[in-house]
Amino acid sequence: MTFFHGLLIGLAAGGGLCLALAWWALRRQERRVRAAERGARTAQRLAEIGAMTGGLAHEIKNPLSTIGLNAQLLSEGIGELPVAEDAKGPLLRRMGALSREAERLRGILTDFLQYAGEPRLELQPTDLNAVIEELVDFFHPQAVRQGVRLRTDLAPGLPRARLDAPHVKQAVLNLMLNAVQAMHAQTGDKELILRTRREVDSSRRPVLALHVIDTGPGIPAEHRQRLFQPYFTTRSGGTGLGLPTAQRLIEAHGGTIDVRSEPGKGTEFVVMFPAP
Repeated sequence: MTFFHGLLIGLAAGGGLCLALAWWALRRQERRVRAAERGARTAQRLAEIGAMTGGLAHEIKNPLSTIGLNAQLLSEGIGELPVAEDAKGPLLRRMGALSREAERLRGILTDFLQYAGEPRLELQPTDLNAVIEELVDFFHPQAVRQGVRLRTDLAPGLPRARLDAPHVKQAVLNLMLNAVQAMHAQTGDKELILRTRREVDSSRRPVLALHVIDTGPGIPAEHRQRLFQPYFTTRSGGTGLGLPTAQRLIEAHGGTIDVRSEPGKGTEFVVMFPAP
């Protein structure tokens, strides 16, 4: 016999009001138990689906790499065939399309795995400025190819914060790629600025702030509200996972990310990490 069933029997002699109250308490408790059980089953099911999806993505990614490699080898083989160029041309174009699609799918799976995976951080006292400088050196050739001027404005003497440098680089790289893609079709000057500062957040707590600023077309208000939703993108061929992944990695550090933008006036992402 449960507690509430015993309570119901014990109060039966006390009149209709006591009986009604006991019955109501019993029903409410039963509803809560059923809701908790449904929530547990749903959580377990989602965890199982997540594990299966991640495993499936890994299983698909490996054959795609094989397909891409063989497409490249076949293209090279076709190029060496002793046949007329007008006969080779269509075959090479088809193999090129196959290679591009295989690489595109591999990129989609890579983005999905980065977003879906739980970040495993190895926090170490880290010089944020040094991390940004390394990332800028790596990204500089790509910025040049896109006609983007890349520059830094790093505050000297920043304290070392407990960060996972590779994950921070990945998050910031996603922001930089987003900025360069936003400026892709733009004419005139294209500039990407990375600025660090020691600031305070809205709760007056000290933070290390990173500002990623571009001179692109800006983001309409209706799009800003959806920027960090998985699979939301306005770019053809985009996966819509770059910004959500950046947000996950930053928040895993106990940090925050915000966006400030107006159409025609560029965009600024502000990342804040807890300062020591």
